[in-house]
Amino acid sequence: MNKVGIYFAYWAQNWDADFLYYIDKVASLGFDILEISTAYLVDFPKEKLDAIKNRAKDKGIELTYCVGFSNDKDMASMDEQIRKNGIVCAKKTLDVIHSMGGKVFGGITYSSWPAVFNEGIVDKRPQLERSIESLKEVTKIAEDYGIIYCAEVVNRFEQYLINTAEEGVAFVQAVGSPNLKLLLDTFHMNIEEDDFGQAITLAGDKLGHFHIGETNRKTPGKGRMPWDQIVKALKGIDYQGRIVMEPFVRMGGEVGRDIRVWRELNQNKDEVQLDHDAKAALEFMRGKLRE
Repeated sequence: MNKVGIYFAYWAQNWDADFLYYIDKVASLGFDILEISTAYLVDFPKEKLDAIKNRAKDKGIELTYCVGFSNDKDMASMDEQIRKNGIVCAKKTLDVIHSMGGKVFGGITYSSWPAVFNEGIVDKRPQLERSIESLKEVTKIAEDYGIIYCAEVVNRFEQYLINTAEEGVAFVQAVGSPNLKLLLDTFHMNIEEDDFGQAITLAGDKLGHFHIGETNRKTPGKGRMPWDQIVKALKGIDYQGRIVMEPFVRMGGEVGRDIRVWRELNQNKDEVQLDHDAKAALEFMRGKLRE
């Protein structure tokens, strides 16, 4: 059965968080994985990185890593210096992930998040070409480290380069690295894809990581996402990778602001309820995977 995890920001309201606390929490709830942001991680001292790595090992939790590069690190930018900033940041991030024994790095790691939308774009090939050339350089490091570098397919309101699995497959093929894969996310797929099953099937062996959540970003099992169809498609391509929940339900802080959570989706507004819902979602998803 696939390992199942959850993103730390389901609980946290800021991107810089006490990852030791969340490692302990997800272990107690029965998860296999905690996904963490690299936004601040890359600036942590070695002692702090080692503490996170060792706590995860002690608790039997795998760490996966995710981020959206800021606009001053956009590897698709017209500005050469901005592209260089992104390449340097990606390489530094891979260095840190490797030092911690990590194997999966995903997100908007090919451009920026949220994107700056220039008026009147009718041809994004120049941006794609710049991103592809940047990734050809970056993925060489991922290959050396044995890290799966996952380009996340996201909705049109957050990025414009890769919005569908079809566009993602073409991007991966253009870069041509065996370590570049796709990260599909059910929330974004719900907006952009005509058919969940077809999109997953199209991704096939290029699917390297999978995020799950309901159409309104609640925990799996609380909404109308077609989980039977999704799981059937994952089994159909023999997907053996990680499945990580990425629910966002809390207002406030950097996370609430950046994810655009404008109403409280955690009914009781307390951590006990968040823990209960996370554990219920874990049992729900493992049940679907066993069927």
